[in-house]
Amino acid sequence: MFLASFPAGPWQANCYLAAAAAGSECVIVDPGVDAFPGVRAAVAEHGLTPVGVLLTHGHIDHVASATRVADEWGVPAWIHADDRELLTDPAAGLGPGSAALLASVLGDEPLAEPSDLRLFETGLDLAGLTFEVVHAPGHRPGCVMLRTPLTGHDQLDTVVFSGDVLFAGSIGRTDLPGGDHAVMLDTLRGPVLDLPDTAAILPGHGQQTVMARERATNPYLHVDYLGGARTR
Repeated sequence: MFLASFPAGPWQANCYLAAAAAGSECVIVDPGVDAFPGVRAAVAEHGLTPVGVLLTHGHIDHVASATRVADEWGVPAWIHADDRELLTDPAAGLGPGSAALLASVLGDEPLAEPSDLRLFETGLDLAGLTFEVVHAPGHRPGCVMLRTPLTGHDQLDTVVFSGDVLFAGSIGRTDLPGGDHAVMLDTLRGPVLDLPDTAAILPGHGQQTVMARERATNPYLHVDYLGGARTR
């Protein structure tokens, strides 16, 4: 599996390019604010052909360049139905007082959905990769984690694009519009703790990690935080 990544924009959201191998078709995960130049440079450097854009949720720091990237290469973009509204109304995900911030980041041009927008269902086969789409609300109603098998590694067998659900040593905030702490706890107890220890976690912000490390050290995955959840 080929992976390239870089942090983009003022929120330093991680944008990923994933492919079966360099020089082949790829998907772009979470092209956020100011991500387009980095995507274009990575595509050229590694001889990649974009075939899709995958969005872990709708916050502007993860989707701001999605339409430009998808339409530039004439490919579909996928998002969960519950976060579709944020593609054209980013303020709905940030709350009152965000208009000035968004104007400073995005300018005055109205946002538009990609020409070919599709909604996540159970999974995708794309760019020679198979993605399981795991609904993981709490940070946002439309949060998903994207899980794909990894071969050729002696310790890891899964890659998970965790968006803003799970970070190295932390989890996504739940105090913005659409966030729900109780729902996030259910997500942590279920979809997150169900991830195998052999999963590489590629989060929406910050450094990459592995599930075994998070299960052992992330305070938000411990029983005292989750209220009696299994931690296996």
